[in-house]
Amino acid sequence: MQFSNVIGQKEAQARLRQLVDEKRIPHAMLFTGPEGCGKMATALAFASYLLGERWDGESILSNPSSIANAEAMLRKWGHPDLHFSYPIIKPKNAGSDRKVTCADYAKEWQQLLNNGPYFTLEQWMKLMQAENQQAQIFEAESDALAHKLNIKASLGGYKVSLIWLPERMNATCANKLLKLLEEPPQQTVFLLVSERPELLLETIRSRVQRFDMRRIDDADIEQALIEKRSIAADDARRIARIAAGNWLKALEELDASNENRQFFDLFVLLMRKAFTKDVRDLKKWSDTVAAFGREKQRRFISYLLRMIRENFMYNFKRPELCYMTKDEEAFAANFAKFINERNVLIIQYQLQHMMTDIGQNANGKIQFFDMALEMVVNLRR
Repeated sequence: MQFSNVIGQKEAQARLRQLVDEKRIPHAMLFTGPEGCGKMATALAFASYLLGERWDGESILSNPSSIANAEAMLRKWGHPDLHFSYPIIKPKNAGSDRKVTCADYAKEWQQLLNNGPYFTLEQWMKLMQAENQQAQIFEAESDALAHKLNIKASLGGYKVSLIWLPERMNATCANKLLKLLEEPPQQTVFLLVSERPELLLETIRSRVQRFDMRRIDDADIEQALIEKRSIAADDARRIARIAAGNWLKALEELDASNENRQFFDLFVLLMRKAFTKDVRDLKKWSDTVAAFGREKQRRFISYLLRMIRENFMYNFKRPELCYMTKDEEAFAANFAKFINERNVLIIQYQLQHMMTDIGQNANGKIQFFDMALEMVVNLRR
């Protein structure tokens, strides 16, 4: 994987390049930063470079055929000197004495990587069909990793151990990794990618060079949406602002576009019927929303909260603080004046309270109809 596949992060890439140019590549690095900033993508690109992938036309290898061979293997994440460790669950029907390693889920892991270098633990859990199990990196994985790293590199260069979410190692595994970090095998580089570095053993944190990354610039997310996803410039700008430096959030917003259209129509209908005090249609409206599943109901409430906030901010005539689509903004042009300092906190409190109640399996029909009736009053404050 090349650095050109990393969204933004030019400053982080420059720091890595400086380590390479000054021949100061540490034996262990800990990649940290906000969610969706590209920690894993950057670590994957750096691992690829250490194993022969070209970076700005230059490779760590000198033989053209070796470079081509390395790049071909890396395209399928099948390089023999690249070793992945990641949280897993015990396979179904596995006995209590079964030693579980990441090799048990190698096929699923490769599928995850082939889908792209930006992903979440939730997506990984779904691929493993984890249901309610907790994923961790088991003791047997550290033993298997030690064995692999003590074997000479297949292609004579670096061996790279990339550990995703090392904070999910169990205690025994973490202590064995510590020993590997204290006495690293020759020509081995450890790349740890962590969402919660504070959960790692302090002794592990003290033996790695921390590599902190920042959120992605909005302009870089906007450009990536236009170039990689063929999104219109106005939509890309709106999504980039909502994503707030998180590429995963940007992708989530893309996936939610159809649902958001439905939510917008329901928001408009609610406000119009509440303004005209049409109780009969408000009852029909609440029945429609109550028919959604629990999670969709909660997403809709989140959308309502966002729309209340956006319409309130619209009154201040500060477009850089508003994150609305063209349709949402067109509606706000006439509606926003009804969301003001007298009612905005009341409406937000009621929606947040309803979010909690829905999460505790409260009756959706009652919750949404009560909220709709309260909106009749709130819009007149």
